[in-house]
Amino acid sequence: MRITRATAAATAVALSLVLAACGQNGEGGGKQEKKGGKGSTVGIAMPTKSSERWIADGRNMAAEFEKLGYKTDLQYGEDDVDQQVSQIENMITKGVDVLVVAAIDGRALGDVLHQAGEQGVRVISYDRLILGTEDVAYYASFDNEKVGELQAGYIVEKLGLKDGSAEGPFNVELFAGSPDDNNTRYFFSGAWKVLKPYIDGKQIVVRSKQTRLDQITTLRWDGGAAQRRMDDLLTSAYSSADVDAVLSPYDGISIGVISALKSDGYGTAAKPYPVVTGQDAEVASVKSIIAGQQTQTVYKDTRALAKQAVQMADAVLNGKKPEVNDTTTYDNEKKVVPAFLLDPVSVDRSNYRATLVDSGYIKESDLT
Repeated sequence: MRITRATAAATAVALSLVLAACGQNGEGGGKQEKKGGKGSTVGIAMPTKSSERWIADGRNMAAEFEKLGYKTDLQYGEDDVDQQVSQIENMITKGVDVLVVAAIDGRALGDVLHQAGEQGVRVISYDRLILGTEDVAYYASFDNEKVGELQAGYIVEKLGLKDGSAEGPFNVELFAGSPDDNNTRYFFSGAWKVLKPYIDGKQIVVRSKQTRLDQITTLRWDGGAAQRRMDDLLTSAYSSADVDAVLSPYDGISIGVISALKSDGYGTAAKPYPVVTGQDAEVASVKSIIAGQQTQTVYKDTRALAKQAVQMADAVLNGKKPEVNDTTTYDNEKKVVPAFLLDPVSVDRSNYRATLVDSGYIKESDLT
């Protein structure tokens, strides 16, 4: 049979289509795994701009990726789950090569991340573990139980219970983070591990009797909601007693708690503020610590976390295995997600300057 030029061209086209289909489906019909070198695009989905730490996280990651020659698409969901889902869908449609996602609601992203998986887009869960999906490759965060341990340990130490210099009983109230954030249970688990022996021994009393996690959560970590709850606690449980400490998991919640305390007459020589913990070393709370209102915060160097997430994504995009240091703890109900955990640091008036200012995390001028 004579092969004409037209026949050869048609055969070549057909062969290229077959090869393209094989490339899309992978060996044995599996998903294609995207790999890209420099010039690839990274989608970064952050939860909100209402917290300075998320603004810093997004900015730091974008800068680190761009240093390595990657393009970035940085979006903030403004605590609107549907908006974050839509943003991630758009990133997938535009052809991002990898996604770094700090979820607003850890259980709400299964469908959209399945789309990412079908397109071969690997997903790195950032700070907050994404739940109920196999389409999460890695997790970058801090040691979240240790955060709670540092907060509760600080309370126990400042009340004099740790060294036995005081016996109590002391009145302590408990706050937790958002119920849709997986970190909330880890923070509280770490804190409860420290506080429970003192509660069982009657050295710490929770006058509100609200000690279960479902009783003390704060939706979206909202400081206004925390202030309203603290107002209610003061009215219902503290008409004839003072609060000695408040376990607060986050600086924004701490600010709300302190506003309620101030309205109830705390902050005077006769009625000093209780011990109030926090997390994230936000400027407003560091200023509050300097002023003698909030007592402590837990510092998590988001610059280091951003670099870790960038290293993970860079490894994935170049066909390598990212470095991890925890392969057993973070079960998202579909799989145990390999994680890299960084260490948090307790900060108060005694060490804020050396820890935050001298390291360049916060400018001295921001605290004046």
